[in-house]
Amino acid sequence: MSFPNDFAWGAATASYQIEGAVDADGRGRSVWDSYCARPGAIWEGQSGAVACDHYHRWREDVALMRQVGLGAYRFSIAWPRVMPEGDGTANAKGLGFYDRLVDELLAAGIQPWPTLFHWDYPQALFDRGGWLSPDSPEWFADYTRAVVERLGDRVGHWFTLNEPQCFIGFGHRDAIQAPGLKLSRAEVLRAGHHALLAHGRAVQVIRGASKIPCKVGYAPVGWSKIPATDSPDDVEAARRATFAVTDDEPIDNAWWMDPVYLGRYPEDGLRLYGADAPRVGSGDMETIAQPLDFQAFNTYQGTPIRAGADGRPERVPLPEGYAMTFFYGSVTPEALYWTPRFMHERYRLPVVISENGTSNADWVALDGKVHDPQRIDYVRRYLLALERAGDDGAGIAGYFLWSFMDNFEWSHGFKQRFGLVHVDFPTGTRTLKDSALWYRDIIATNGEALHRDP
Repeated sequence: MSFPNDFAWGAATASYQIEGAVDADGRGRSVWDSYCARPGAIWEGQSGAVACDHYHRWREDVALMRQVGLGAYRFSIAWPRVMPEGDGTANAKGLGFYDRLVDELLAAGIQPWPTLFHWDYPQALFDRGGWLSPDSPEWFADYTRAVVERLGDRVGHWFTLNEPQCFIGFGHRDAIQAPGLKLSRAEVLRAGHHALLAHGRAVQVIRGASKIPCKVGYAPVGWSKIPATDSPDDVEAARRATFAVTDDEPIDNAWWMDPVYLGRYPEDGLRLYGADAPRVGSGDMETIAQPLDFQAFNTYQGTPIRAGADGRPERVPLPEGYAMTFFYGSVTPEALYWTPRFMHERYRLPVVISENGTSNADWVALDGKVHDPQRIDYVRRYLLALERAGDDGAGIAGYFLWSFMDNFEWSHGFKQRFGLVHVDFPTGTRTLKDSALWYRDIIATNGEALHRDP
């Protein structure tokens, strides 16, 4: 039982959740700045205007990453910081921030794994149609080119989009995230198609502009379906459920993954959506299905599935009083066993867990430390499951714990603490939690410490 020697042990963040400095050095406005200004949109009226102030405290944060022993750091680049109007001339000061951050990471022995889009869409482009505009893939390609031309001599790993199911579904269908729209199903699917085209165009740009060999991936949600038992029938039912498109709301795995990895929308999704399905233009699927080097996905919990009387997948309710995180998610570590297996079987690429972790009720104790045994137990359970998936052939290549530091958790404001590092938001003071020190040992032993009691 072991992780590969070149396994990427990391942690992740996102620009709007940590950077703050929303008016600094020419940064443009994002849809999240606008959404946070809506009365009642965010818990207790909070916003990411300051957040962790990472924009000014990045050296301190990289020093903490080094102290934790991270081998890789997944962060996102703020599109409106690089291009305040979304397209046109790049902002030298905005690019300079990420340039210095990459240099500092490399000097600390940490591989940078930037994500080009983690939801902070430029407000100026939203005003011109946003993801509904057929021009949006080219806007994203132009932005990507500016970033890669600046950083592509040192960055060897890239993610394009983070969780399109969320920024399209929650942001454009449900209005519970930015930009806060409630579009028709046809419009939602069209916006999603443009986002997938943007992903493909970004991959093309990265391949053409990178000055060093690089690996490229994409980070959708991996909605996890886990078999209720180990019986072959339940395993097959969970596999089918993982890739079935049965929900009238377009959030299913295959709808967002099959075009990228297989070059086609799933047939059951096309039947379900009918006339609302996006029009696929000539060459669209070739653009979307650019070859990738790894398959990444974000996974936190799983839904138990069994085979019904007719063999069709049935959801199994979790038992009363099931283990639950502070974010009301189930503690189901099997998600990091079965989902990597199912994904690797279907798409045949090395698997990277681009997000996994838990929110916890953390505070600084009277001894000045932050004790978070629940997080340690949660992550240990999930990593043991991931290790077992690798042993059974899932091709695991990396794990990014969400999150490196407590941050602005979107519509939940600062209520949810996911970090290895506690942040006192009024003062900005950082405190390594017990979990950070535990994770340091996991990284240092390439996972062997998972088999010792914490």
